[in-house]
Amino acid sequence: MAHTIFVLNGPNLNLLGKRQPEIYGGETLADVEAECRRVGNEFGFTIEFRQTNAEFQLIDWIHEARESADAIVINPAGWSHTSVAVMDALAACTCPILEVHISNIHRREEFRHHSYVSSVAAGVICGFGTHGYPLALQHLAKRFGA
Repeated sequence: MAHTIFVLNGPNLNLLGKRQPEIYGGETLADVEAECRRVGNEFGFTIEFRQTNAEFQLIDWIHEARESADAIVINPAGWSHTSVAVMDALAACTCPILEVHISNIHRREEFRHHSYVSSVAAGVICGFGTHGYPLALQHLAKRFGA
C-alpha cells in the first residue's frame, strides 16, 4: 500500500537558492522537490509537495493532510517561531509530523530557538541543509516498514 506524504513549505522558501545562500545553500526548491520525489519513489511514497507564502493556505493544506496523508514533513520557516495557528492545525493531525529546517535554528538569532511546531512534531531535523528532507522521508520509510 502506497503511503501519501505531504511535504509542506512555508514562507520565502520559494526563494531558496537566491535568498541568503550562505545560510540556506544554492539548491532551489525545485531541486528539493525533485530529491523528495526521487527518495519517495524508492519507498513507494506518493509525495504531495507544496510551498506557500500565505499562512491560511498552509493551514488549509494541513487540514487536507489530516484527512488524506499518512505523514507530514513540514518546513514552516518563519511560522515556526510565530504561528500558534499552524501549531494548532498540526495538533489536530493524528499522522506523524516531522519538522525540517535547512539551517540549525539553535545557532541563529535567539528568537529562532523556539518553534511552536516542535511541540507537536514527532521529530525535528535541522542544520543538515536540504538533506533534511530526504532524511525525514527515510525515517518515515523505516517507521512504515517500507
